[in-house]
Amino acid sequence: MKLLKISLSIIIVLVNCSFAETIKIACVGDSITFGAGIKDRKNMNYPIQLGKILGEKYEIKNFGNSGSTMLKKGDKPYWKQREFKAALEFNPNIVVIKLGTNDTKPQNWKHGADYLDDYKSMISIFSNLTSKPKIYICLPVPVVESRWGITDDIVNEKIIPTLRKISNQTKCKIIDLNTPFNNKHSLIPDKVHPNAKGATIIAKEVAKSILNS
Repeated sequence: MKLLKISLSIIIVLVNCSFAETIKIACVGDSITFGAGIKDRKNMNYPIQLGKILGEKYEIKNFGNSGSTMLKKGDKPYWKQREFKAALEFNPNIVVIKLGTNDTKPQNWKHGADYLDDYKSMISIFSNLTSKPKIYICLPVPVVESRWGITDDIVNEKIIPTLRKISNQTKCKIIDLNTPFNNKHSLIPDKVHPNAKGATIIAKEVAKSILNS
């Protein structure tokens, strides 16, 4: 009987340790994170593929909201979407932020001077969670051709340099999702949203950054 109690105690400890070791990752972003335009989006969006790469030790949730901006004065601020609240309530250990593509639209980028401060504000809010998460800043996927007001010029000349500046100021690591798509524009069939194979590239880049940190 005493041996049985000891065995049960060991099992309980092991189970508790297993739960404690689960690493929660919040994938924060827009339609590219959500998986818009991907056939079988439910099973092939990048956060799902990321989970398959990282394995059972990680719990990954997709908090992508199509059309969302980092800019608080944008036409659809991520700040006001339910996914933002849900991401905070998830209390993640890791946050992967991919917001900026929709900010390049003319009606949004007229507030572009606020982009740096708004981004740093979001980093600060996540940083103050009880889980004290590690935060990653994603450089945007290339815009192959201007669509829906989204422009590659602003991505390259404004968004990316600003994100690098934010990384330097906050010490949050950059995940480059721009360079890996060089000469792979066929994986972005509508010129803005990667297909399933493109989502695989994103997942691999995110996984590489997380595992190498």
